[in-house]
Amino acid sequence: MTASVVPPSAADADPTRNGAPIRVLVVDDHELFLQGLQVVLDTEDDISVVGRAADGQEALVLASGTAPDIVLMDVRMPGRDGIAAAGAIKRSVPRVRVVMLTVSDEESDLFEAIKAGAVGYLLKSIPPHEVADAVRAVHSGQSLISPSMASKLMVEFATMARGGGEDRPRAHAPHLTARELEVLKLVAEGRANREIARKLFISENTVKNHVRNILDKLQLHSRMEAVMYAVRQGLFDIE
Repeated sequence: MTASVVPPSAADADPTRNGAPIRVLVVDDHELFLQGLQVVLDTEDDISVVGRAADGQEALVLASGTAPDIVLMDVRMPGRDGIAAAGAIKRSVPRVRVVMLTVSDEESDLFEAIKAGAVGYLLKSIPPHEVADAVRAVHSGQSLISPSMASKLMVEFATMARGGGEDRPRAHAPHLTARELEVLKLVAEGRANREIARKLFISENTVKNHVRNILDKLQLHSRMEAVMYAVRQGLFDIE
């Protein structure tokens, strides 16, 4: 199957009152699943599927040409797989947010996807109506991981904190303020911005500003990348 650009839909012609629809590129090597995913997303007024691809190489070409906001992509595909494609897409179109949507519950796939720049890792067992919610959440700046995978990620973080997950030399860590470290540790615990705000007695906007500053200082793209960096550098402990 070749990559395809989806013709403009009603959502493209009539953006929601809050602005243009969220532009999504969907990538999977199973045509039936790909079509079903498009049908699910096309029912949403604030989401527009701008393209479909059957493998990572086609996804890279389409991402460069259609400038989507979100890429929903399988992990295991023929040719260039989703993890390799995630890294290439982030290098080509840095503003794109990549979410893996896969049957793979392997810790290694999860970890490598995050290192490649993915900001979400969802299993295909997710209810169809939650896919659109996931797109909106990621578009708003959140990182999403299926609950069963989040626990595995915390185990990996703990292993890294004990020195068993990375053997590369430690680089000098840019200075993070005490408040930024507090925020980053709560992000590592899987807390949403609203929870962090309540715990620290600050506004959600202030939390978002702290996260943005952390990513800028560390020159990273996602919250999970920042957590991995902090654990590698020993900035805090994960139990």
